[in-house]
Amino acid sequence: MQGLVEGILAAGRSAVELTLYVLLPVMVLMMAAMRLLEAKGVLAFVARILTPLLRPFGIPGIGVFAMLQLLLVSYAAPVTTLAVMEAEGTSRRSIAATLAMILAMAQANAVFPMLAVGLNLPVVLLTSLLGGFAASAFTYHVLLRSEGSEDRPPTTTSEKPEPPTGVLALLVEGGQEGVQLSLRSIPILVLAVCMVKALGAMGAISLLERGLAPLLKSVGLSGVIVLPIATKYLAGGTAMMGVAMSLVKEGTMSALDLNRIAGFMINPLDLVGISVLLSAGPRVASVARPAIVGAAVGILIRGILHLVLF
Repeated sequence: MQGLVEGILAAGRSAVELTLYVLLPVMVLMMAAMRLLEAKGVLAFVARILTPLLRPFGIPGIGVFAMLQLLLVSYAAPVTTLAVMEAEGTSRRSIAATLAMILAMAQANAVFPMLAVGLNLPVVLLTSLLGGFAASAFTYHVLLRSEGSEDRPPTTTSEKPEPPTGVLALLVEGGQEGVQLSLRSIPILVLAVCMVKALGAMGAISLLERGLAPLLKSVGLSGVIVLPIATKYLAGGTAMMGVAMSLVKEGTMSALDLNRIAGFMINPLDLVGISVLLSAGPRVASVARPAIVGAAVGILIRGILHLVLF
């Protein structure tokens, strides 16, 4: 019993330290900057510029905004854009392409904190764009080629409250959202670390590592990567980030290992990410299957690129 309590307390300390000293400052700054750029029209301007370039991939203009939210804020941020697409009557085909793109790309809430332990930001962003566009194009032109691409009239309308206009007020509002997002991650981090410690104590992780060792060795990877990958698909990207950063800081996993598996590991395609994104509405949920298949294609491309580049 004493060992169990000590393990829980250790997991709690790790989760709180990660949240307060790594995740919180990054998310506060990123959310403050995003709120300011959004209110001043910078993101809308960028979306207008990129829209003609991304139309061949099946991504509508508003879908560009979802991409920027994912890359600059978090995996949950595109929910608002997907909800708007649902309300405005965007075609199911375009919604599926946008959802596939989001699921295949890297989310900011995992990427930016892991820069502190050696994650290569330019490569992650490059492979995210390539994998995301491949996922959306495959979904739009192959999986849903028989679907209509016409938007339907909006079924609902809503008025958004006017945002604060002062720069300081915008920064404070964004920073507060970053604090809330960071604090909400503490429970899942505690549960994830506890789960990982329990699996390790039972020998499940070691057994999985030995079973996958020949396959991993054939592509130049060590068995230690099994732990963060298993955590990612069981508990989500935030939990994976906590486990991966702990492994790198302890010296168990190298920064090279982290970058080599980043293409497979850093994306919202897990139980947590899918459930959050599908909450945007019933039409978004109705295209979950083709979007997930398309995203898997994009993630495979990202994973191969990372193995080749590192």
